[in-house]
Amino acid sequence: MIAAAEGHSQAGLAMAKLTFEVLTLFPGILAGPLSESMLKRAQEKGLLAVRLWNIRDYTGDKHRTADDSPYGGEAGMVLKPEPLFRAVEAVKAACPGDETLTILLSPQGRLFDQHYAERLSRETRRVILLCGHYEAIDERVKDAVVDEELSLGDYVLTGGELAALVVIDAAARLIPGVLGDEESAYRDSFGDGLLDHPHYTRPAEYRGMKVPEVLLSGNHDAIGKWRRRQSLRATLIKRPDLLETADLTDEDRKVLQELKKNLKL
Repeated sequence: MIAAAEGHSQAGLAMAKLTFEVLTLFPGILAGPLSESMLKRAQEKGLLAVRLWNIRDYTGDKHRTADDSPYGGEAGMVLKPEPLFRAVEAVKAACPGDETLTILLSPQGRLFDQHYAERLSRETRRVILLCGHYEAIDERVKDAVVDEELSLGDYVLTGGELAALVVIDAAARLIPGVLGDEESAYRDSFGDGLLDHPHYTRPAEYRGMKVPEVLLSGNHDAIGKWRRRQSLRATLIKRPDLLETADLTDEDRKVLQELKKNLKL
């Protein structure tokens, strides 16, 4: 399941359908979530492989120093180039001949979204996720070994570990066979460019709140139309920006015009 890499003498990790090599100062942050629920099952099925590499194992002093103060006198600390270069080289040496894609989790990167997750779920290369920490990483690492920078949004986290977990989770759930219902990943929010429709389960009435009658009707055509309308409604109210790029039919556009009129938007 989760392999913890130490030192320079790691044997190659057999390729799963999607393989992540995570470089981090704090592997414990990732180990727990990767050992639970869907991510655990995906690894047990051989559909996902995740190996954690401790950047401090590639430092060159007895104190395992991975950071230093920046040139120029600014506040904060910067991750040193030596351990990061060595860690990336160790990953590649552990799987000779395999192609790799090195991604830096960074607030300066392109925005991670569902389309990127879909692309990543089909990635055949080993994906190296480099988790930054402290103020920044030495720019020479970006220039020499990083292929892409990826951000969760316009905010700053204490490190890239949580971002790495989000990226792994979002991509892994799209691998065929990971979810119990292979279609459910694409019926979720953003699967077709729209937000998801409301969901209900038993009981049919709770504290005076009833499930919409159409969902109890057994009329699958009517249920499908209701769900599509509710999806369009949710997107119009909560994320109208998504409608600019969503794949809409002529009927969808008619429904949207009606919804705008009824909602007085």
